[in-house]
Amino acid sequence: MWLQPGPAIYSNSIGEEKLHKSKKNMGNQKRIEEEKKPRVLCLHGFRTSGEIIKKQVTTKWPESVINKLDLVYPDAPFPSEGKSEVEGIFDSPYYEWFQFDKDFTEYRNFEECLEYIQDIMLKQGPFDGLLGFSQGAILSAALPGLQSKGLALTKVPKIKFIIIIGGAVFRSPAVAENAYSASSPVQCPSLHFLGETDFLRPYGEKLLELCVDPVVIHHPRGHTIPRFDEKGLEMMFKFIDKIHGLANDTSSVHEQVIEEEEAVYM
Repeated sequence: MWLQPGPAIYSNSIGEEKLHKSKKNMGNQKRIEEEKKPRVLCLHGFRTSGEIIKKQVTTKWPESVINKLDLVYPDAPFPSEGKSEVEGIFDSPYYEWFQFDKDFTEYRNFEECLEYIQDIMLKQGPFDGLLGFSQGAILSAALPGLQSKGLALTKVPKIKFIIIIGGAVFRSPAVAENAYSASSPVQCPSLHFLGETDFLRPYGEKLLELCVDPVVIHHPRGHTIPRFDEKGLEMMFKFIDKIHGLANDTSSVHEQVIEEEEAVYM
């Protein structure tokens, strides 16, 4: 007697396939929910503080931006050695990352500053990227290059991106040549805010020439953390999408572990 295959076998297969897809979709959704926000170390401006840059960012940027990032706001290592430009606007205390001469070509406590930033990253990290304003932006732009050459942040993971607000190049040839050059530009993704009347604008434009594919948000104001217009907000969201992928890319972590292990045995 011939037995005709029952439809139950076929429909059960379809049921299993649907169940498999359902579980897969649930797994994908859970993965998305579990993906971490990019953790960002925020370096404040000269003679201000971590609390001040936090107020500047959180009062000017919408929650739709801030909630997509894990922002950390430390104070710089050295108390202000002079009058702060924000005195009377924001409360003290004020701090500075390092000191410099009137031409901004010679620095004091620069190496100590680099060690201090690394110590923060070791204790409060790991961090995915940097955000900086003014003196903090100048530092942030230089750190990926200095790190790639083994001159800074040698004990922490590779910086994956930078966000530069009112930034500039270092004017010291010794520092600038190690941080970035035409032959060795900043390789990681970078977002730059350029103010139309910012006194550092010429040096910020020079920095753009030393970065690979920089993203630039222009605004009509001066040396400040700006609010977003519609176009700027759209560009910010696109950049956040990009760095979110970098922050959750485990392959780069695996490659760095291999590089570190190879370095130990070389």
